[in-house]
Amino acid sequence: MNISASIKNSYQANKVSVVTNGNVKEIQIPGKTEGYGSSVNGGELLFLSLATCFCNDVYREAARKKITIESVEVTVAGEFGKEGEPAATITYEVKVQSTSHSSQEITTLIQEVDQVAEVHNTLRKGVRVTLIE
Repeated sequence: MNISASIKNSYQANKVSVVTNGNVKEIQIPGKTEGYGSSVNGGELLFLSLATCFCNDVYREAARKKITIESVEVTVAGEFGKEGEPAATITYEVKVQSTSHSSQEITTLIQEVDQVAEVHNTLRKGVRVTLIE
């Protein structure tokens, strides 16, 4: 799967898009009120990425196991230090509602998704990020 993300920003204009295997999706993120930059910062988007990845993976793995899920709620939290410093801690909580499966089945599902969630595993492994000039 090939993924890219881009942002084009100018005064009071903020265009954000992602492309997965050639499929372009525009994402609405307003610019800052003072005109330049995005109103959502990278740390917030990183945490949203973790939440989104886990949510989607819960549904994917539940479907594979024929587990019916009514809803998923994922909350990611953490702290960043000074400018230029990486996050010190990242934690997340998951709530999955299923009226047709036991709490033990749901707990097992959550634990299994924790092991296969791609964005989580990317951060856990650490991956080289390279500026192309």
